[in-house]
Order: sequence, then structure tokens, then C-alpha cells
Amino acid sequence: MNRHIPILPADNLIKSLPRPVFGHVDSQPNMIIPGPHQHPWCQLTYALQGHLQVWTPYARFIALPQRAVWIPAGVQHQVHESSPAEIRSLYLDGAALGLNWAACRVLAIDPLLQELIRRFSTVPIEYDLAGPDGRLAQVLVDQLATSPDAGLVLPWPSDPRLLALCKQLHHQPDEAPTLAQYSRQLGLSEKTLTRLFLQQTGLGFRLWRQRARLVHALPRLERGERITDVALACGYESLSSFIAAFKEHTGQTPREFALRNQQSHANT
Repeated sequence: MNRHIPILPADNLIKSLPRPVFGHVDSQPNMIIPGPHQHPWCQLTYALQGHLQVWTPYARFIALPQRAVWIPAGVQHQVHESSPAEIRSLYLDGAALGLNWAACRVLAIDPLLQELIRRFSTVPIEYDLAGPDGRLAQVLVDQLATSPDAGLVLPWPSDPRLLALCKQLHHQPDEAPTLAQYSRQLGLSEKTLTRLFLQQTGLGFRLWRQRARLVHALPRLERGERITDVALACGYESLSSFIAAFKEHTGQTPREFALRNQQSHANT
């Protein structure tokens, strides 16, 4: 029997999921999956190659290869893919499956779950729930339920003063004013600004800026830019400090990330 690859129609053309777990292939390079939107089912978006970012009104969620972003039902979001990227998405009835995570999160995807996601992208849309594909879906859900958090999140503040500052940090990563300079800019004391950062984002000023810079570093490294040039473009005065910060947040050096990206491209 011929097996076809299911492709999900546009969100505004589908009213309900055909099955509790639904997968499809999406490997279009440099694609932004429709602008801010939401849907009544949960979504798991996984980067086989390249990296992806899920933007919500309150945070940026960054998934490197072997990482996935869980998006609960009803959460407004936008998915940004690197170029080239290879993405697999699952759409799930979280309530029916017992996956009741209420907030977006970045999950680590182990080799078994990776193969389950890859395999599920090829099953028929209306697969037999009681047959092999239905059992495969249940194994996939069981594995997903135990996947650990993998962290790389850039929380977005709601306070207008801090939001303006974070936008400035996000769009101008090569600038390096001190906390004292930003405090004077906002008319706040350093102590007040520090407390506001922690209250609004859960992160200190230095850590938030490091993650914002990392968001800019990833696509540059994927394009093959020199690591020294990337470090300077992201506001680091020394290569060693950039390497240390990158490894702290990703578990790998910029060179290791770039080499793995090149190897994955060569294998496609």
C-alpha cells in the first residue's frame, strides 16, 4: 500500500485534528510559518537541521537541533526557521493525550523520540487508531511526556520601560552600555532596574543580554561567518568571552555548532 506524506492545511482551513496525534513534513528553507496565530490544539515543533525560534507575546523559545518547542493550545505564536532548516511538526490533542503543559517550553529530544517523530511524519492522515500506527502514536506520546526541559528561553517583559530597553538590547546586540548607563537612561537606580529585570523576566540583566546576543549569533554561525566576526557583531570584546557564554547556554562551542551544522547540510 502506498503511504503518503501528510501536509497540514493552513490553520484557518482546518477545524479539528483528524487524529489525536497528527504529523507532517515541513522542510521549506527560510520560511516563516504564518505570522502570529493560534489554534485549538497543541503543537510540537522540532528542528532536525538548523534551528528554530518560537515567538510568543511573553518570550522567545530557541530550539537548536535535537530540541523541540512545545506550544500549548490557544497560545499566540509565530515560528521562525533558520535557512536552511528541516522541521518536523506534530499537532496534538493535549487534553485527550494527558499532555497538559500549560506554558511553552523547550524539550530535549533523544534519538528514540527523534526517530519516532521522523517516522510519524510519513503515516497516513487517518491512520488506524487500533493498528500499528495508532500504537506508534502512543509510544511517541509516552516518550514525549518524559522529555526533560532543555532551557534556552528569552523571557520578554511587560513593563513598558523594561520592554523598550529589551527591544534596544535585542536589536542592537553589538552595543555594550553598562547597567548604570541604562539606569540613567530610564531614570531608575541600578538597584531598581536590577529588581525589575528579575521580577519581569526571572533573569538578571547580564544573563538576559547574553541570551539576546545568542539569538543573533546562531544564524550568523549557520551562514558560515567567522567566529571572531560573530563575536564582535554580538557585542563581545573578546573571543574567549563569546565562546564561554555560547557554551554556557548551548552546551557546545561556536565552532562545534558551526561544524555540526555544516555536516548536517552535507548529509542532506
